[in-house]
Amino acid sequence: MSEKGTETIKREKEIAKITLIGSAVNLFLIFIKLLAGFIGNSAAIIADGIHSLSDFLTDIIVLVFVRISGKPKDKDHDYGHGKYETLATALVGVSLLAVGFYLFFDNAQRIFRFFSGEELHSPGLIALFVAVVSVVSKELLFRFTRKVGMKYDSTAVIANAWHHRSDALSSIGASLGIAGAILLGEKFAILDPIAALLVSFFIVRVALKQLLLPCIDDLLEKSLPEEIEKEIEDIVLLFDGVSNPHNMRTRRIGNHFAIEVHIRMNGDLPLSKAHQTATEIEEKLKERFGPETHVAIHVEPEK
Repeated sequence: MSEKGTETIKREKEIAKITLIGSAVNLFLIFIKLLAGFIGNSAAIIADGIHSLSDFLTDIIVLVFVRISGKPKDKDHDYGHGKYETLATALVGVSLLAVGFYLFFDNAQRIFRFFSGEELHSPGLIALFVAVVSVVSKELLFRFTRKVGMKYDSTAVIANAWHHRSDALSSIGASLGIAGAILLGEKFAILDPIAALLVSFFIVRVALKQLLLPCIDDLLEKSLPEEIEKEIEDIVLLFDGVSNPHNMRTRRIGNHFAIEVHIRMNGDLPLSKAHQTATEIEEKLKERFGPETHVAIHVEPEK
C-alpha cells in the first residue's frame, strides 16, 4: 500500500476512535442528565441533556462524512471528496445553532412565566452533581478531540471538539444556576433557567463564529490566508530560473488545499527541463501542505 493510502487509513482510524469515545460519553451524559433533570427538577440540566443529544448526533455525522471525504478522486469528483467534510462541519454548526435557539426560547418562556406568577422549585443536589461530572468529561473530550482535529487538519473534527467545549460551558452555566438556586432557596429558583438562557447565547456564538462562517468561506471559494499565499510564493522562488509567480489562485477543498499559479522561466529552455522544474515545485508544495494538495503550475516564457 502507498504511503498516502497508509496515512489516510491512519487518519480515519484516529478520527473514528476519538469520535466513538465521544459518542459513548455523550450517550452516558444524555441518560444521566435527563434522569437527573426530571428527578432533580432542573430545567438547566434538562436543557444540557438536549445539548448532549445534539453532540451525539454530530458524532454520527462526523463518522460518516469524514470517511466519505477520505475517498480518492473518481470519475464524478475530479477534486476528490474533501467538500464532504465541509458539509459535515456545516451540519454540526446548524445542529448547534438549533440547540442554542431552542434553549434560548424555552428558558425565556420559563423566566416570563416566573415573573407572571408561576412558581418554580429549587433543583436537587443530584442535578448539580451531574452538571459537574459533565463539565469535567466534556472539557477533556474537547481537548483530546481538538488535538486529533489539529493533527489531521480536519475541520469536521475540530468543529465537533467545539461542540464538546460548548457542552462543557453549558454545564458550567447549569452548575452555577443550579448551585445558586439550591443555596439561596425557592425565591432564587429563577437562577436555574437564567443560567440556561445565558448558555444559549454562547452556544449560538460558537455555532456561527467557529463553525458556520468558516464553512461559508470554504463553500464560497475564499482564498487561503495571505500568509499561506506568501509562503507558497517563497517556495516557488526557491527554484533556480523561476521568477514572477503570478495569477495565483488558492482555496480549500475540505481539509486539503488547492493551489494554481503561473511562473516565468527562460523561453529557450527545453520543454523537458521546464516540465521537470514545474514537477519539482509541485512535489515541494505537496511536501509542505500535504500529499492531497491539488497543484497546477502554468509555465510562461520570461518577458
